[in-house]
Amino acid sequence: MDRINELVEVLNEANYNYHVLDNPTITDQEYDKYLRELITLEEMYPEYVRDDSPTKRIGGEVLEGFQKHTHKIPMMSLSNVFNEEEIRDFDKKIKKDSVKPEYVCELKIDGLSVSLNYENGKLITAATRGDGVTGEDITNNVKTIKTVPLSLKEPISIEVRGEIYMPKKVLKELNMRREADGLPLFQNCRNAAAGSIRQLDSKIAAERGLDCFIYHIPNPLDYEIKTHYEALEYLKKLGFKTNPENALVSDVDGILDFIETRGLKRKDLSYDIDGVVIKVNNINDQLELGFTAKYPKWATAYKFPAEEVLTKLNDIIFTVGRTGQVTPNAVLEPVIVAGSTISRATLHNEDYVISKDLKIGDIVSIRKAGDVIPEVVEAKIERRTGDEKDFKMTTHCPICGSVLHKDDEIVGSFCKNPNCPARNIESLCHFVSRKAMNIDGLGERIIEDFYNFGFIKRFSDIYRLKDKREELILLEGFGNKSVDNLIENIEKSKSNGLERLINAIGISGIGEKTSKVLAKKYGSLESLMNASYEGLVAIQDIGDILANSIISYFKDDEKVKEIEELISFGINTSYKDFNLSEDDRVSGKRVVITGSFPFISRDEIKKFIEDRGGNTSSSVSSKTDIVIVGSDPGKKYDDAVRLNITIWGEEELKEFLNE
Repeated sequence: MDRINELVEVLNEANYNYHVLDNPTITDQEYDKYLRELITLEEMYPEYVRDDSPTKRIGGEVLEGFQKHTHKIPMMSLSNVFNEEEIRDFDKKIKKDSVKPEYVCELKIDGLSVSLNYENGKLITAATRGDGVTGEDITNNVKTIKTVPLSLKEPISIEVRGEIYMPKKVLKELNMRREADGLPLFQNCRNAAAGSIRQLDSKIAAERGLDCFIYHIPNPLDYEIKTHYEALEYLKKLGFKTNPENALVSDVDGILDFIETRGLKRKDLSYDIDGVVIKVNNINDQLELGFTAKYPKWATAYKFPAEEVLTKLNDIIFTVGRTGQVTPNAVLEPVIVAGSTISRATLHNEDYVISKDLKIGDIVSIRKAGDVIPEVVEAKIERRTGDEKDFKMTTHCPICGSVLHKDDEIVGSFCKNPNCPARNIESLCHFVSRKAMNIDGLGERIIEDFYNFGFIKRFSDIYRLKDKREELILLEGFGNKSVDNLIENIEKSKSNGLERLINAIGISGIGEKTSKVLAKKYGSLESLMNASYEGLVAIQDIGDILANSIISYFKDDEKVKEIEELISFGINTSYKDFNLSEDDRVSGKRVVITGSFPFISRDEIKKFIEDRGGNTSSSVSSKTDIVIVGSDPGKKYDDAVRLNITIWGEEELKEFLNE
């Protein structure tokens, strides 16, 4: 009950600041997180639901100074989805009601919702969403927006809905003028649009260069419109500006393709978007699916992953990696980043935490580095309360208790105990991981259990598991089929390429990319084991530290003995493509891949090019030799044209792949 009360107060205050004062005090991500928590708690404890809960409301309050406007048909909000799994769940719920849907996908414009009412073709009133039932009459201000027709091309009476927004270029020019006049700058296009449309003086609104897309008719059957896509076409016919970036799709894969391709175009648009709206196309299906108290069941909004989100740093704990490095890790209040819920993030090392001035209890910003690894960007120092606690690096291994050592060449603190269980378990987990030996069925939990049971202590023990089949099938969660599948996957891993084996054995500083370089250069594990320092440092991207790391690894008698054990089990130690001839079309050239291809993944194209002597890059520059272009390529194609770089389309790519 206390937590429900706390969340209601926080969300209502945020609603007031955002909708009434146009002065957001928490981010959209924080708001979404708190609202989801409140919804969950209210479902679990309905006896504690308050009458003023934001879950019972749709928007904000009506500003004093504007006349109130009652919507004949309520203006509802949309539910949100954040990843592929939630999109598929939405589709399943639609199909549960015996609906065989096709969907319309549209861009979610980041602006201010508006309802326009016409009588006999003339604009009579314009109103904000307000609380969904009662909004603010902003007719005088909306009339200043040049793309909103004052008279329709047909003399009909109709209500339409859309989004008022400020173009990016207009915001930039407006802020330049405000800066010159010593006025505070607008944070973004949405806030600028909301602040402009709520001016009591319509002259100010007229100077703000607002625009408007119309995307909805709340009662389409009254106009004999049977699908939402038909409604969009009819709106254009009446003279409204509609967004051209929409598509009719037949299934979830079509939705996901739309999201991916439009996401690539996002930065090049002249206006801000924050997601994609997904609607069931057939109007009768919409009516059959109906509404909740707050949302239509036939529509939802996919939110694009935020570049950065805010959450609380609840604690800093320490973990031990496969090389023995002890790493501080952030324990976070769970938050959605790039479509997944994040509760942990690496803090790398002591110097990183100190340089960021992180304290336990801080509000911190989080982003996904490369869309994969969660990263703490900074502490929001202005939000400190004085209750935060200073960070202190541990001096002992959190698992075995050994005193940590600092390395002169590599930043960090290390556990040097070769028998440290945490080091060994992490090393084994890395060995079987997807980018190493790729042994499906040996996840982290199973590796830890097998280690504790004594089944696996070294890499070679993995290949002895087939001799323990009868013991394994007696374990909880295992059976004949699962054990046989595991043994089969272990056997399959013996034929992996050399680059996977080099990555798997865990040479300090050597990852997936460098492993492939070494495999291609030396051709066999035996040759790499006998590599000279001079030969190693002559390889691009391998310097003094990595060369010494490789040589030291193969001087360790225990490690060499373990490699000999692996070889005795028949594990491949040769680079499979070692004799692959280089292709003059890509050899030594820098290649960029952009867009999507229906017949091959970009990772497969990348591997094909690199196997034939080419180099791949993620950005186009004057040093780029070839840009391979698929559908919806975005800005990289424009850059290639501007820099007069050779462009391959699908036909050129297919010719290259086939040959």
